[in-house]
Amino acid sequence: MKKVLNDLFDYENLKIFQYDEGFKFSLDSILLAEFVELKTTTKLIVDLCTGNAPIPIILSTKTKAKIYCFEVQKSIYDLASSSVRENKLHKQIKIVNANLKDTFEYILPESVDIVTCNPPYFKCSENSIINKEQEKAIARHEIEMSLEDLMISSKYILKNKGTLYLVHRPVRLQEIMSLFNKYNFAIKKIQFIYTSFEKESIMVLIKAVKNGAIGMKILPPLNILQYKSYKNIFERN
Repeated sequence: MKKVLNDLFDYENLKIFQYDEGFKFSLDSILLAEFVELKTTTKLIVDLCTGNAPIPIILSTKTKAKIYCFEVQKSIYDLASSSVRENKLHKQIKIVNANLKDTFEYILPESVDIVTCNPPYFKCSENSIINKEQEKAIARHEIEMSLEDLMISSKYILKNKGTLYLVHRPVRLQEIMSLFNKYNFAIKKIQFIYTSFEKESIMVLIKAVKNGAIGMKILPPLNILQYKSYKNIFERN
């Protein structure tokens, strides 16, 4: 596969490396990065399942916080590392070629302000139709990790009242909510994403706080086809 350098959507002067016939970042990552609420007190962010690093690169335009990123696949890790160097962000963003289950080896417990994750969406079972290309299979299916692994790692590294931002498919929302409850995360905001208000939601963005108080907001539905740019989209909605 050939490595190509593309514009990072409509983020001026930002570039991202992708494979011409392989792994590419998705709208999910852009929306998740825009969904994150940053404060001046935010010092450390961890992006799990970082892919070729669209989320940390976008976040770097909004914060000076240090960002650690975990990507299990070496080929995708190489893309992420190249993207960070291309954008001259190597002093702010650190890419780690490791499974999110191994964050314990790199990050101190209860030291992180924000965790972000755009994980594989699909479970693995005997009936699963899994892509024959290993790179795509790992990116789409829970081969190297599970939702529960994500919760365990996030709870370990997040500070008390630290925030986990997650993007996923609505079909798994009940399971996600159950796991948040199991690991004492309080869901604070839910944003459903649509391509038409006459069709079911295609995506859900979730903000959850470790050891947070009960109190959840369901935000107004968002039809992404009504926007030409996704930059600062939640400030306009």
